[in-house]
Amino acid sequence: MTDLGILPLVIAAAAGTFAARAVPLFAPGVDRLPPIALAYLRMIGPAALGGIAAKEIFLRDGVPNVGPEAAAVIAGALTVRLRGSLAIAMVVSVAVVLALRATISA
Repeated sequence: MTDLGILPLVIAAAAGTFAARAVPLFAPGVDRLPPIALAYLRMIGPAALGGIAAKEIFLRDGVPNVGPEAAAVIAGALTVRLRGSLAIAMVVSVAVVLALRATISA
């Protein structure tokens, strides 16, 4: 069974992200925007993906839920902040979720 209720939101997010990324192709001189505006445009895609991922991890059937995955995301975010390495953060996140799942199910 598939839930198509979120489909309009996904299409709107895709259109918005595409529009923001296509502006440099169709608007000459966009590279002369202030650095803060260019940084903002570069962050639209990751922000949209982060919102989708957060919804999938921190909500279960519309109810807030904090499980092993949420703890792994928080551990990974702290690792990126402290170490500055996404690869190390991914390893830490996987280790945390595996350890918590093994502990909880044992």
